[in-house]
Amino acid sequence: MTEVPADLRIALWVVNLGRASSSLEDWGDLLERQVVTVKEQGAELLVLPEYACEQWLSFAPPGLPPTGEIAWMAEQAPYAREIAAELAIRHGMAILPGSMPVRDPQAAHGEVPFVNRAWLCLPDGSVFHQDKLCLTPGEQDPDDWQLSPARRLTLIHWRGLRLVILICLDCELPDLAAHVSALQPDLILVPSQTSRPSGYHRVFHCARARAVESMTAVAAVGVIGAAATGRPREGYHAGAALFLPCESALGSDGNGGFLPALDSCDDEGPVLSVDIPIERLRTLRRGGAEVWPGPWSARHIELSEETEPF
Repeated sequence: MTEVPADLRIALWVVNLGRASSSLEDWGDLLERQVVTVKEQGAELLVLPEYACEQWLSFAPPGLPPTGEIAWMAEQAPYAREIAAELAIRHGMAILPGSMPVRDPQAAHGEVPFVNRAWLCLPDGSVFHQDKLCLTPGEQDPDDWQLSPARRLTLIHWRGLRLVILICLDCELPDLAAHVSALQPDLILVPSQTSRPSGYHRVFHCARARAVESMTAVAAVGVIGAAATGRPREGYHAGAALFLPCESALGSDGNGGFLPALDSCDDEGPVLSVDIPIERLRTLRRGGAEVWPGPWSARHIELSEETEPF
């Protein structure tokens, strides 16, 4: 039986899209440098944000239109996955290299053949993935980026831990949150991409709520800046945070670590390294929490619509 770690140290990288890469190999070198740095600091898992792959657009073909970006990035994705998986094995570290468009061979006839996929590459060579379940309007726009939503939520097992990945908007959905809570995860990872402060706050406030209702740790991280394409392009606003349940045993306020949100920076982007108290969280879920009722569903509740006052 795998011994579950009492604590797990993870690193959340707020990737600066404005840091240009000249090739996938150059991107892989940058990723490896970050892996080495956080490994030396004791991290066992490195998490990049949603669409960190937009950084690749700095070496995309000149004149690539927005409608062609998803397909072009999807062509690069298999090699990027290989790079991340090899680094995970070489350095003995789990790596979530952000999310990226992937061509889905199981797409039904007539469906858009691309999904927004987050890979989790483990040190033993295993690779798991979660596709985004609920797409934004921009991800469904035939004149911009267009993808298909996923239909499956994956519970990932690693080192005796139970992990769930909720990509950005997926973290905001209460109905999906009830399914996640029933899985009793030890850690929820939330790679995100938000262009405005309003979007950043929506995702991160909802991530905090997921920590409370599932009595678990939720790690959220986003991208900043704009891809260096040489053309005007919308930038992004984000930070990184670890949210915990609001319990006295965990410091009461639910804050496990925090990097303030940014619009840009002058380097590769800041990293938040935090320790997740796995054993204490499991103790709370077993009955040590103040008021937590356990995984709870409202599906048995009947709606009463009163037309007249009492």
